[in-house]
Amino acid sequence: MPVFYSTVPESLHAGLAYVGSSVLINNRTGDDGFTREQEHASVVNELVSHLPLQMLLYFNVFYFPCWWFSAVFMLEVKFSYLLGYYQALLITAIILLTVTEVVRLYLGYVGNLKEKVPELAAFWVLSFMFQLPLLLFFLTDEGIIILPLERAVHGIYLLFLLTQILTSLLALKTMTRKLILLFHLRQFGEVESLRHTGMTLVHGVPYHRSVLPTSPIQHTYQERRDLQS
Repeated sequence: MPVFYSTVPESLHAGLAYVGSSVLINNRTGDDGFTREQEHASVVNELVSHLPLQMLLYFNVFYFPCWWFSAVFMLEVKFSYLLGYYQALLITAIILLTVTEVVRLYLGYVGNLKEKVPELAAFWVLSFMFQLPLLLFFLTDEGIIILPLERAVHGIYLLFLLTQILTSLLALKTMTRKLILLFHLRQFGEVESLRHTGMTLVHGVPYHRSVLPTSPIQHTYQERRDLQS
């Protein structure tokens, strides 16, 4: 089978990893009192849970039951005045919004407190793709006979939702940046361990060997030259 060698010298690998990790982490200088291990540990142990988002989720948990009872009460008041298809639309919309809200708040709590990007991304998608259109339907379609109380409770709920969409986007950005930093730190750690063993990152080829494929005879001749040197 053909043997493939790294086309980039090990020293260049290490230099690129060091520069990338140094620039992306904090641009710290050597006289700031932090060792490299302390700096790496501070990145790994850094909490990136978003406090404003968590506060919004906390208040949303208490506000949603109030919104639900108000929406159901107003639907009962005007139900006989609505057209048949609007009756079906409102019932379906309230059921969908209720189920989606329970799942959305759970994903928001788990994603933010445990710093899980997939759960927080799912929370953002549900907020933007499902809850927001349903709330805009409740607030803008005059065919459902919008009552003053509905405008108030839907307006507050919409404010909660818009701020959660914005803050969750910021939280996602912060968590993603931390994941990228951890990835670079792991790569840098691998380069450091391989540097001490004198090996490159590709197939464990010693860095002083030729980067071009060689035949077995040439390979044996190169080993003899290395032993003589």
